Amino acid sequence: MSQTRAFAAHAADQPLAAFTFERRQPRPDDVAIEILYCGVCHSDLHFARDDWGMSRYPVVPGHEIVGRVTAVGDEVGKFQVGDLVGVGCMVDSCRHCQPCRDGVEQFCLEGFTMTYGSDDRHDGSLTQGGYSDSIVVSEHFVLRMPEGIDLASAAPILCAGITTYSPLRHYGVKAGHKVGVIGMGGLGHMGVKLAKALGAEVTVFTRTEAKVEEARHHGADHVVISGDPEQMAAVAETFDFMLDTVPVQHDLNPYLAALKYDGTHILVGLLDPIEPAIEGFNLVFKRRVLAGSLIGGVPETQELLDLCAEQGITCDVEMIDIQDINTAFERMQKGDVRYRFVIDMQSLKKTDAA
Repeated sequence: MSQTRAFAAHAADQPLAAFTFERRQPRPDDVAIEILYCGVCHSDLHFARDDWGMSRYPVVPGHEIVGRVTAVGDEVGKFQVGDLVGVGCMVDSCRHCQPCRDGVEQFCLEGFTMTYGSDDRHDGSLTQGGYSDSIVVSEHFVLRMPEGIDLASAAPILCAGITTYSPLRHYGVKAGHKVGVIGMGGLGHMGVKLAKALGAEVTVFTRTEAKVEEARHHGADHVVISGDPEQMAAVAETFDFMLDTVPVQHDLNPYLAALKYDGTHILVGLLDPIEPAIEGFNLVFKRRVLAGSLIGGVPETQELLDLCAEQGITCDVEMIDIQDINTAFERMQKGDVRYRFVIDMQSLKKTDAA
C-alpha cells in the first residue's frame, strides 16, 4: 500500500476537501502512475453531488488522467518507468465477453469498472480517480501518450475527445459527409475539430449568436441558430449525421428533420428521458436512425490520441490548481468555461491532506 494525497467528495452537500488514502501495490499486470494533469468533467460534478444516486463516499473524482509511469508489475510488457501515459473513464472490464474481445470495453456485458466509484473486480475496494497524486491501473487500460502531444490539453481527449470521436468513426464519417454538431461546449468543440479531421463538412447548431464566431474559430464551415425557424427550414433534409452533445432535455424533432433519408442522429450527451417526444414520422418516412454512443474502447482511444498528435488537435483548456476545484465546479455548473478545466496536479503539494 502507498499513501496517496487527493481531493475527495465526502458528502453530496459538502465541498471537495483534502484527503489521504492507500493505493494498492501494483499487481503483476499493473502500472503505477504519477499524475501530472487531470481534466474536470461534468460527470465529476454529478458524482460528487450524487445526482445519479450511485455515489459512495468518500470518492475521489477524475477520469481524464495524464501522468508518468513510476513502476510496473512483473507481467507488464507495454510500458516502462518514465513513459508518459493516460487513463480514461475505465480501469477494468471482464475482458472475455464479446464487446471486450471486440475492443469496445465500455459495453462490457458485466459492466466496465469505472476509474472512480466502482468496486474493484479483484479486491472489492472502491476505485478512486485522478484528483490525486498517483494511480495504479492494469496496463490493458493505460494509453500511451504519443510524441509531440500537449499533455495538459490531452487530458480531456480521454473523455470529451473519445466521446465524440467514437461515434464518428463507428458510423463511418468521411470526406463528403455533412455533419451537424449540436451544442458548443466541451464535447461540441471537440466534435467540430474531429469531424473536420475526418474530412466532413461541419455545421454547428447553437441557440445563441454569441457562439457563431467561436464555432467558426474551431473550424465549423457553417453555423445555424437553432431557434430561428427560417435558418432551420433552410437546412431541412441536408445532413448525413447529427452529433448531439447537449446534456439536457431538448426537442430532437427539428434536428431529425434536418437529416437526409438514411441520416443518423447520435446522442452523446443526453442520459435523461427524451422530452418532448419524438414524432415517429421524422424517423419512419425517411428511414432515419436515432442512436446513442458511450465513450470509446481502448484501441479507439489510442487511435484518437495518435490522430490528435499527428494533426495537432487539442482541447481548449483552462488550467487550475486543485485548491480551486470547488470554484471550478461552480463555474462549470454555470457554463463558465471554454471549454474544459484541467488541474495541474503539482498544486496538490501545496495542500496538507487530511
